[in-house]
Amino acid sequence: MVRHRRTSREDIISRHDENPEINDSESIKRTVRLQGHIVDSGIMASVLDTIIRQNGKFQFEEFEIGKTNIDPSVTVLTIITRTETQMDQIMSELTQLGAFVEGENVRVEHAPADGIVPDTFYSTTNHRTAVMLQGTWVEVDNQMMDSVIVVSPDLALASCRKPRYVKRGDLVVVGRTGIHVMPMEKSRRRSVFDFMGSGVSSERNATILIKEVADVLRETKTKEGKICAVAGPAVVHTGGYSYLASLIRKGYIDCLLSGNALAVHDIENALYGTSLGISLTSGKKVEGGHRHHMAAINEVNHHGGIRGLYDSGRLTSGIFYECLKRGIDYALAGSLRDDGPLLDVISDSIQAQERYRELLDGVNLVLMLATMLHSIAVGNMLPSYVRTVCVDIHADTVTKLADRGSFHAVGIVTDVSLFLRVLDSFL
Repeated sequence: MVRHRRTSREDIISRHDENPEINDSESIKRTVRLQGHIVDSGIMASVLDTIIRQNGKFQFEEFEIGKTNIDPSVTVLTIITRTETQMDQIMSELTQLGAFVEGENVRVEHAPADGIVPDTFYSTTNHRTAVMLQGTWVEVDNQMMDSVIVVSPDLALASCRKPRYVKRGDLVVVGRTGIHVMPMEKSRRRSVFDFMGSGVSSERNATILIKEVADVLRETKTKEGKICAVAGPAVVHTGGYSYLASLIRKGYIDCLLSGNALAVHDIENALYGTSLGISLTSGKKVEGGHRHHMAAINEVNHHGGIRGLYDSGRLTSGIFYECLKRGIDYALAGSLRDDGPLLDVISDSIQAQERYRELLDGVNLVLMLATMLHSIAVGNMLPSYVRTVCVDIHADTVTKLADRGSFHAVGIVTDVSLFLRVLDSFL
């Protein structure tokens, strides 16, 4: 993962002075183009640092810096190396930063067998990507990281696909020719996503940050956008369930992704007033409470699932009550740790992934609430332009999310119940 820092004109000049001497008669040359807010976003600095770090040389053919807040910057850069191997290493990194070679069609090869891709397959990022097909840039559909790009037989369309879904004979993109990655750029308009630098915040006033998140939720719904909540059982344990239920009731949540535990403890609380046998009113252990979550599982499965319990009239409050009452879709992915599990849980991990992807289709904003496992899983499914807020009491949860490629996630280090209570009050 590459983190960009802002570039100044002086930075660029100093990097140019650091160019190593390479004998032109023995050199390999490649000319690339970058465009967008590449200076403000620090992309230009990362490009030059990459070339220098790999002992390459660069020469500016064109460099026009945008004159206003909306004008993009454009640069054409010739990269010079001693060997093809050195050039390949540099181009491998620069492609991910948005550099592309003009006029070259993408290269494709046939998949040799079902679930097997060519050895030189291109591995995708979570950034918007386009490929050049018959001289035209075509944006790749269903963008996600750690996938391959499959091109339609008529060379008109391209889409991301997990290798397991590739069929023998599919046209799979190989190499790096004809690929244009469009990394996230720094917005000129300040918001919670810019202010925190897409990082972890444990030092800023949480209430101020949460108010900004509330503004983003309100803006998203005003534009009829889709908001997804990814929640862990701590939402119930800490007492935050009522505020998440309130957000669902108010229409701010369009789908819910979680696992067995959230549903079990939400329903345990609805039926018995406890979570893991602890009263959510008094905070004290309840006699016989150790069996409540198992009794809740039994009750749900006796009714054929959560919907059956709701239809019976037994489920009258909580997160899943509000989901069913409001027609909000949810998916529960299973794990090795599950008690039960509930009949609603998807125990096949591949099927669970696909159901998650279905519900994430078209999403504009994701709230990740105190669940490292599901947050990282969902983060890996999202394109980088989807705004993401990750809330956890542990800073390393957000750090691990970023380390796995979801560096567009904004992290707020606070108690999830506090976050939900304050967020609900602002909405």
